[in-house]
Amino acid sequence: MKKAVIDLGTNTFHLLIVELTGAKQFKEIYRERIYVKLAEGGIETIIPTAIERAENAMFYFSKKLKEYDCPTVKAIGTAALRTASNGVDFIEKIKRETGIQIELIDGMEEANLIYHGVRNCVAFDAENQLIIDIGGGSTEFIICNDEVVHWAQSFPIGVGVLHKKFHHTEPISESEIAATQKHLEETLEPLFSKIKKHQPTVLTGSAGAFETISQMMPHVKMTDHFNILKMEHFPAIRDFVLNASLEERLAHPNISEMRAEMMVVALILIQFVLEKTGIEQVFVSNYALKEGVFFNQFST
Repeated sequence: MKKAVIDLGTNTFHLLIVELTGAKQFKEIYRERIYVKLAEGGIETIIPTAIERAENAMFYFSKKLKEYDCPTVKAIGTAALRTASNGVDFIEKIKRETGIQIELIDGMEEANLIYHGVRNCVAFDAENQLIIDIGGGSTEFIICNDEVVHWAQSFPIGVGVLHKKFHHTEPISESEIAATQKHLEETLEPLFSKIKKHQPTVLTGSAGAFETISQMMPHVKMTDHFNILKMEHFPAIRDFVLNASLEERLAHPNISEMRAEMMVVALILIQFVLEKTGIEQVFVSNYALKEGVFFNQFST
């Protein structure tokens, strides 16, 4: 049985088509992502050029669903679409012209689906770990172990939001870095109080910027979808990204064009959390929200 998930993120729309092969098992048939940059003009209102990119992506995905004869699709809208004043208009147009019904989910449901995706990718044990999913409009933080989610929260500090608010020069200035860190200090106070309580020993980054970091630095490949970073190399990667211009980041062989612009604020966020928590071990999961839908809602 073929089923599909479309994850309508703030920066990127993802399509994943799979064939279910058993309980919590599936064979990937087709995967694609399209960079739409919904937050290009801010997430309060999606600007016309971003709407056009988003519509074109959904029309393309609709054709792919027909090509692969996959009528069952779950389309999920996250931060930008639930925040933007014209998000509902976009959702209604896509329903009218493609038949795809987009479901808006809140930050807690987003975190729940991310947990299920990562939980079925990364080796969990009784030790607590911190999952971070850095999106374009929001970032989800989850403290959990192999049995329970202790705490989860979504914060409006996605890379699209941080970039628009703080990153205005190339390379980023020291004052802009300081302003970003100050904002994170103020915004993430609830996270750090929970860190003190639950004391996670591992940070797991799901997809997005963490995949790029994994491509840039040495790591141990545990499975096709799960890496352990060799963190002694992280300072060099951080220093390069923070001191490089956009042109220099674009020229790096392991930074894709879609990641180059937002990578700076992503590194500032990751570095900030590592320093505040003292966590030294970092895993990278290629599974995130869309895989979580299969494990949590589609698997039988």
